[in-house]
Amino acid sequence: MGVFLVMSVAYGARYSFGIFVKPMSLEYGWSRSVISLAASLNMIVYSICGIATGRMLDRVAPRWFITCGAILASLGFILTSFARTPLQLCLAYGLLCGAGNAGMGSVVGISSVGKWFIRKRGIAIGLSTMGGSFGTIILTSTAGFIEKHHGWQTGFLFLGIAIFVIGVSLSQLLLRRTRPEAYGLLPDGEGHDEGSFSNPCLDAGHLQKFDMAKLFMDIRFWVMAMCYLLVTVTLMSVFVHQVAYALDNHIEKVAAAASLGIMAMSCFCGQFFFGWLSDRVDDAKYAAFIGIVTMAVGMVFLLKATTVQVLYLYAIVYGFGYGSIAPMMPILVADRFGRHCLGSIYGIVIFFAGIGGGIGPLLGGVIFDRFGSYTYVWQINIWILIGCALLIMTLKPSQYAKAKA
Repeated sequence: MGVFLVMSVAYGARYSFGIFVKPMSLEYGWSRSVISLAASLNMIVYSICGIATGRMLDRVAPRWFITCGAILASLGFILTSFARTPLQLCLAYGLLCGAGNAGMGSVVGISSVGKWFIRKRGIAIGLSTMGGSFGTIILTSTAGFIEKHHGWQTGFLFLGIAIFVIGVSLSQLLLRRTRPEAYGLLPDGEGHDEGSFSNPCLDAGHLQKFDMAKLFMDIRFWVMAMCYLLVTVTLMSVFVHQVAYALDNHIEKVAAAASLGIMAMSCFCGQFFFGWLSDRVDDAKYAAFIGIVTMAVGMVFLLKATTVQVLYLYAIVYGFGYGSIAPMMPILVADRFGRHCLGSIYGIVIFFAGIGGGIGPLLGGVIFDRFGSYTYVWQINIWILIGCALLIMTLKPSQYAKAKA
């Protein structure tokens, strides 16, 4: 429950940024590529910090990461409301919010949950990641209402206060523990271990020194890293630019912002479904494949989204497929490399995903400024997603996955 609620406010606030793109552009005359640069910097900082938090999380309780992250992110959102130059926007939203989100994001939250489960890992992670969708439903709608009636500056102030109150209080109350063995407990409440198999940091269920060189020689790692780097390119280009795209197609402002909430609601269902599905298929990569293909289908609808009805249809389809991303990344990592070093390896995968997330918003802004349309952006996204779906199917199973069969 603690991870669910912390991720609600962290991801809900981040995905509200797209609501403010066009208002900032109109007020200051900034190009969308300039504004997108702040979102790209946010993702890059988030990904770099994710490596460090992932490594330390294998030894330190999550509450301290989340508390520090909430303070930094809160400060960043509040300062963003006072930004008057592109540099100030990049420093406040890009640097401070990016670093703060790393402390509150999936590396900390999902890695912590994943260490407590083996047999029920899929459903546990799926339920936890649903927090991000729940928060997006609530906060994007609220931020859209505040922006329309009180201005984008007030919207950023509201998000900063919400992050501080919820992030600090819940982390200190509910997220004190690291992994079950440290407290005389076993994963899933059962008396067995994952078994003995070779991976970079686990031998017969005992934590060993993390071997990054060995990890980088494993083709399974590179398949996951490259796949989710590319998927996140498409994901963040959509989140930052879809509201502006809808407004450009003369869709009313609150209705356009509501598409983010509808996507999040569909994602909410998708996260549960794909977490549940991963526990019931021979290899979790099949669930990941279905999710990415569903995202590609959703992008086809977005190309035709010149009315509210089609925009919402896109949000439902794409959102459901997007629901596979948050649970499947850590599940695939844990299945291939074990849960004891989940934080370390997942943090590195998130680094690559963050690089993709940094490319996506900026790429969308540059293409829009060059052609005056998002059509090419959405077409590129479709082909990227098709390629990633095929790439994920090449992922070889681990010895642990074979042992479960």
